[in-house]
Amino acid sequence: MWENLGALSSTPWVYVVVSVSIVLDVFVPILPSGVLVITAATAAAGTGTAAGAVGAVGGVGAGTSVHGGADLAEMFSLVLCAATASVLGDMVAYRLAWRGGDRFDRAIGRSRRLTAAQQRLGTALTRGGGGIVVLARFAPAGRSVVSLGAGVAHRTVREFLPWSALAGVTWAAYSVSLGYFGGQWLGSSWVSTALSVFALFAAGSAAVFLMRRPDRHAAH
Repeated sequence: MWENLGALSSTPWVYVVVSVSIVLDVFVPILPSGVLVITAATAAAGTGTAAGAVGAVGGVGAGTSVHGGADLAEMFSLVLCAATASVLGDMVAYRLAWRGGDRFDRAIGRSRRLTAAQQRLGTALTRGGGGIVVLARFAPAGRSVVSLGAGVAHRTVREFLPWSALAGVTWAAYSVSLGYFGGQWLGSSWVSTALSVFALFAAGSAAVFLMRRPDRHAAH
């Protein structure tokens, strides 16, 4: 299984699969886009590639250097792909909600996951602070609520897009780093992937806590 993922990670198809999953994740929050990004990074980091084999012809040192450079280039490409898809999905949801208005507001109300996210995050998502957009990218369904909410509230592109871009880059870099270092330290295995996914969910829980914290202080 991991060998197949490693082979997929060295082809353009991995970027297609990751991009589609991330774009659709804003509309279907149950899609495991973060898990997919981590799995791709773990498989790429823990599996030898053709670049490493070619470099090995010139000696161990050359093989390590070439392979390391190929790994970093692949991780950078994966971060760029994931961040771009994240922003694209945000903007599509934002534009649709801008035009749909009340319909999307009602759609959020019909989704148990989105409604739960709204209740869990309280009024944090409506205060308009840019940092909320970044934190919400890690919170379960927070990205969907923020993107749709920004559109329904008719916030300007200049208010929303820069923070969406920062959120996408931060989330993508964190997710890929988890997969990469997990694959480097523990190899391409389910253990490294499970630990990385746990760290991703831990970041989501921390984001929810930070977003709700001001509400607790206000209540006192």
